[in-house]
Amino acid sequence: MHRNALVLFSGGQDSTTCLAQALTRYERVETLGFDYGQRHRVELDARLQVLARLREAFPAWAERLGEDHVLEVDVLARLGGSSLTEDIAFEMAQSGLPNTFVPGRNLLFLTLAGALAYRRGLDVIVTGVCETDYSGYPDCRDDTMKAMQLALSLGLDRRIVVETPLMWIDKAETWRLAESLGGRALVDLIAEATHTCYLGDRTQRHPWGYGCGTCPACELRAAGWRRYAGSDAGAATPGP
Repeated sequence: MHRNALVLFSGGQDSTTCLAQALTRYERVETLGFDYGQRHRVELDARLQVLARLREAFPAWAERLGEDHVLEVDVLARLGGSSLTEDIAFEMAQSGLPNTFVPGRNLLFLTLAGALAYRRGLDVIVTGVCETDYSGYPDCRDDTMKAMQLALSLGLDRRIVVETPLMWIDKAETWRLAESLGGRALVDLIAEATHTCYLGDRTQRHPWGYGCGTCPACELRAAGWRRYAGSDAGAATPGP
């Protein structure tokens, strides 16, 4: 029986949905974000807004929501080669993966999350990775998560559970999960306050939220919204 969890929280749609679910399941939930030199650094501000709005809109969850942590991992930007950390166009690399792939990012994130969880007495790490409706990143796959869970448990000599609530659902189902957890209020909060766009665009408002509308992250989020909301999804912005 696990009572406490650490949620890898970027301030995006997926991690916010995972955080909401964790707040319904665990007595104490802490959050962890990373500053890794990402081009879309606006997500670091967005995540604080999301946390504040969650506390305000869901008082019962606010009682369970504990300390927020941010770790600097700028070594990933220094390694270079990714359009998430360099001002280069989005394209497919020779590896067959999009150049938005940051090699080792999630492996490093989980390692640091494990160390923090150890220090904070938390035994569940929740991450919003998915291999159903995603860009093909190998460090988002279920096999990777299972391997990391084993490595962390062995390396820390403590049972660590890596929980992946979104692994087998698509973006439309992620919107539906959010609605089942917090009703329309949570769907509206996610659409308005979370950030996904790789270009960091907060000037263009779409039915599904803010973003450039053309980067891979926006395309996935928009397509999921259309499937979730139906054929009229593009006609109206979510409201109360």
